[in-house]
Amino acid sequence: MFKASCPDCGGRFELPPDALRLAIGRSSRTTFYSFTCPDCGGHVRKPAGERIVELLTDGGVATMRLHTG
Repeated sequence: MFKASCPDCGGRFELPPDALRLAIGRSSRTTFYSFTCPDCGGHVRKPAGERIVELLTDGGVATMRLHTG
């Protein structure tokens, strides 16, 4: 389980790996994780640095690689 929070409603909760998606881009600006807030239903997208990427991939979160060009 991963701890997360929603910037829209302020909810704090734990999410299973299948509730999160990780997108890895070519730069830190295009690398992020996302989920749907279980409290308000809002779509949340947050930046993911190297440590977050490592934790999420090790935890079994589905990952997609973004390619530009």
